[in-house]
Amino acid sequence: MSFNTHDISRDACQLFGGQASCGYDWWWHSFTGRSAETGEERPFFIEFFVCNPALGGDAPILGQLPENKAKGRRPSYLMVKAGAWGEGGTQLHRFFGWNNIKVSMDVPYSVSAEDCYAAEDRLKGHVRITDAAKHPEWMCGDGEMSWDLELDKDITWNVGYGAGKLFRKLQLFEMFWHAEGMRTRYKGEVIFNGVRYIVSPENCYGYSDKNWGKDFTSPWVWISSNNLTSELTGKKLENSAFDIGGGAPKVGPVRLKRKLLSCFWYEGTPFEFNFSKFWTFTRTKFWSRETDTKILWYVEQCNLRDRMVTKLVCDKKDMLFVNYESPKGEKRYSRLWNGGNGRGVVSLYRDGKLVDRIRVRNTGCEYGEFDS
Repeated sequence: MSFNTHDISRDACQLFGGQASCGYDWWWHSFTGRSAETGEERPFFIEFFVCNPALGGDAPILGQLPENKAKGRRPSYLMVKAGAWGEGGTQLHRFFGWNNIKVSMDVPYSVSAEDCYAAEDRLKGHVRITDAAKHPEWMCGDGEMSWDLELDKDITWNVGYGAGKLFRKLQLFEMFWHAEGMRTRYKGEVIFNGVRYIVSPENCYGYSDKNWGKDFTSPWVWISSNNLTSELTGKKLENSAFDIGGGAPKVGPVRLKRKLLSCFWYEGTPFEFNFSKFWTFTRTKFWSRETDTKILWYVEQCNLRDRMVTKLVCDKKDMLFVNYESPKGEKRYSRLWNGGNGRGVVSLYRDGKLVDRIRVRNTGCEYGEFDS
């Protein structure tokens, strides 16, 4: 079965059982818009992050507040994260207490609070933050962003049984992943700090996925794009997308170090490198490093038949330190680099022969490790 198989049941909220009192679930969206006035391109992100519903009430419980830390109170809220990368970029966080949130545990999923709404085919919302410097517990900056978007998730990465029904029910992994919209076509508009941006299906280079679990991974790696051009033919790849993610997954008490999942949907042909499918004998080498001005990634993966080599770079000036706190109230990262303007080259091989060398742009990218 191809990994490009839709399964929106994995997008349903997973905060049941033990994860209701020590767990998070988030729906991530990223895409590019263009200024309605100048045509200037800008990448954006929107995320709905829910945490510890069993501990909630009328007001959000913020785990980074000193009084909550002193009392050992775990965080509990919906956090609507929105923002932009590039010059003047920022992340904005709006919090809601659980008594003011509506979350469907059924399929298809939906999350709403006041004027913020997320579902398989729609995103609406507004965040306005002032005086963030006086409130470090908000973990964000100042600014304002509103959005109204339709979604069409047309290429999927179904990572397999690791996020299947049995594993979700048993909650064996510390962190789960599903990319229902490895390529997502967005349509609508964003207003960011007073500037209106048009988002169009044909050039938004959109992406959407979700993560859930009881804690995060370290290192944390993510690379994905569907703005792809063959360097061999010079032609745009119109039916392609790729995704790389992981770091050190934990299954029960066992942490599997230096493990990544990746796939490339290449014009209808699947290439997948998935350590959970042990019979494929997937092997991985990767590193990421930091210079004065850039973050760089190198990922090399192979299985019994295929090989994929990814080289990527993103300018620090276009990136953010994206902020989260774990369900236990720990801020595990202070330098989780996150960007939407990565650029590089992916080389694909099958049976020892080069299939294509692909130029990638508008690439979502992330790297960080737990603070020591």
